[in-house]
Amino acid sequence: MPLAKYRHIVVEGPIGVGKTSLARRLAEHLGANLLLELPEQNPFLPRFYQDMARHALPTQLFFLFQRINQLRELAQPDLFNGMTVGDFLFEKDPLFARLTLSSDEWLLYRQIYDMLRPQAPPPDLVVYLQADPETLYARVRRRGVDYERPITEEYLALLADSYSRFFYHYSDSPVL
Repeated sequence: MPLAKYRHIVVEGPIGVGKTSLARRLAEHLGANLLLELPEQNPFLPRFYQDMARHALPTQLFFLFQRINQLRELAQPDLFNGMTVGDFLFEKDPLFARLTLSSDEWLLYRQIYDMLRPQAPPPDLVVYLQADPETLYARVRRRGVDYERPITEEYLALLADSYSRFFYHYSDSPVL
């Protein structure tokens, strides 16, 4: 598959599957710009993993605004020069929100998401990575990020299942 014909490639999958590692390698190999999620910048994330119900909404809204800002320049074709490889797909953002928000918070989040959704073009190719929850859990443990310590294998199983359902219905871009 000649990847050079794609201007925007996204690597996606659940926590610990290897998105960022593959995105970095692809960008380096292809001489592409790199667009990465920046979870370390989310001040709510450590508290979210300690108490998901209490901190889900601010965590999710921070990520939503962060991703909107990151994708803003993709909506302007003259600024989107060359190839870009990223490790997140904006359209999957509600997947996390649906898993963690209460029904009232979900409705509020969905209103904000629908109003602010950037008009960035869909990726030319999505590379969807999968792994079983045990593997995801082992990888999260191995990388040793302090705020990720409370992540459970059960949460990763729900997340992996949600990703499977999401990509079963996803049709905006070709998926590898």
